[in-house]
Amino acid sequence: TFLGLLMIPSIYWLMPSRYNIMWNSILLTLHKEFKTLLGPSGHNGSTFIFISLFSLILFNNFMGLFPYIFTSTSHLTLTLSLALPLWLCFMLYGWINHTQHMFAHLVPQGTPAILMPFMVCIETISNIIRPGTLAVRLTANMIAGHLLLTLLGNTGPSMSYMLMTFLLMAQIALLVLESAVAMIQSYVFAVLSTLY
Repeated sequence: TFLGLLMIPSIYWLMPSRYNIMWNSILLTLHKEFKTLLGPSGHNGSTFIFISLFSLILFNNFMGLFPYIFTSTSHLTLTLSLALPLWLCFMLYGWINHTQHMFAHLVPQGTPAILMPFMVCIETISNIIRPGTLAVRLTANMIAGHLLLTLLGNTGPSMSYMLMTFLLMAQIALLVLESAVAMIQSYVFAVLSTLY
């Protein structure tokens, strides 16, 4: 019985805190936005996939900001294993159920007849590299910030106390910037997954 109660979200049987209310409002906003991005033909459950993806990436990005905790999103193995299956599923769904629309997207509107074969090749290549660019974007952004923080931290022991205060202020500013990047990148990953 106790395990069953634990499976019900605590918001239903405990007074929700400000954190719970804030998180719920963020998720509701994301749900509305993904619904508009997917359009009226989008399936009912697909917004929850992208909200879960956003939450997972956000959690992993923030965990990486703590000292001595490895940032899993700074590895292509995780980001590619998130981007590739999702892209593949939506591509297969599109090609199986909406074949005419998928072929129509390969040639942009108003393309001259001579350029059509080249445009099909270019659009196909750009479509195939989408999950790779999505994964590399998240990985590169996570690595860049952490690398900067590490390099600044390694120069600390050789500095004077006067310069150490400036270093500390710079590191705090970078940490704030990294938290913003962590939020923005998880949002960008989820939104671009819907658009691709």
